[in-house]
Amino acid sequence: MKLLLIGALLSFSAFQCFADNVILREYWEYDLYLDEHPEQKKLTEEMEKRIYQAPVPLAIKQQRPVKIDIVYPGSQLSDFWWRNIKTLELRLQELGIEYELNKYSSRPNLDYRQESESLQQVLKNNSDYLVFTLDTSRHKKFAESVMNNPNTKLILLNITTPIKRWGEKQPLMYVGFDHIRGTQLLANEYKKMFPDSADYGLVYFSPGYISEARGDTFVKYLKDDGEYALKRAYFTKANRETAYQATMSMIEQETDLDFIYACSTDIAFGVTDALSELGREDIAVNGWGGGSEIEAVQSGVLDFTVVRMNDDTGLAMAEAIKLDLQNAPVPLVYSGEYQVFTKNDEPSLAEALKLKAFRYSNR
Repeated sequence: MKLLLIGALLSFSAFQCFADNVILREYWEYDLYLDEHPEQKKLTEEMEKRIYQAPVPLAIKQQRPVKIDIVYPGSQLSDFWWRNIKTLELRLQELGIEYELNKYSSRPNLDYRQESESLQQVLKNNSDYLVFTLDTSRHKKFAESVMNNPNTKLILLNITTPIKRWGEKQPLMYVGFDHIRGTQLLANEYKKMFPDSADYGLVYFSPGYISEARGDTFVKYLKDDGEYALKRAYFTKANRETAYQATMSMIEQETDLDFIYACSTDIAFGVTDALSELGREDIAVNGWGGGSEIEAVQSGVLDFTVVRMNDDTGLAMAEAIKLDLQNAPVPLVYSGEYQVFTKNDEPSLAEALKLKAFRYSNR
């Protein structure tokens, strides 16, 4: 097996060592962190209840609107980001919180200059809250600079695993859908489809945290149970086009794959674009989300997906800001709910999942 990234090769033996020994060693895994910190577990459980209850308005009088900046990789097929922003705003309004919101969007791992300019502008803004993501070492350095600013509190979205070396100096909150939980659900679904063995390919996101959490953990789960052989793996630029190119190359080299594991929405659709062009719809492919993926599963383009209850996280961010304004404790970590949806499920389940997942963002 070869792991490719624009011409760079990593041998299977090196990759195997990487997957076994390096996966998320810098981070607390979500469930382990909560087990080790019972006081945080209680706060997280309270947040789980709060986001499904009627909003309780802010209990203090604001002196001025809070300033919130959001820097996010919004130019994707995935609806995760814009739905979170809409949900955040709607819940803030319900909570009676006066706010000013600035949004800065870029393409993940492509618009480095634009992202850098946005981040520099955010530092100048000196906002009360910054919503940001964390995927690369560059992101970590920026997050650390924000945490050194006593005036701005950091909310890290799309990551639920605290960084160990930050110790007690952590952001206000890590919030998202735990990638490891989602990966376990997808791995279990593939095991149902292929109970004893399978040959498969893997198409990563770009190099970074998401690829580790969704990709490397998937390899580990399958390796631990059954005869599942990873034949080829490709990094991408986190978009549909490079996933298409990776899949075309993969099938040229490995014609007998049973399935291809995709690490994101854009990746999944790039994979299916290539398989459709090649007439290889016999190869199973998963989704990684619950927006356009639900329709793709129903139409047979994807075999199954893990549906995030998307608006959980936007609601949690709004509630965290309210708690912080009231000087109440905020849970350090929060993960929303998942549910697997397959091509064999009834259409009524799809509608029920949409109603729950998008209960705010579809307004």
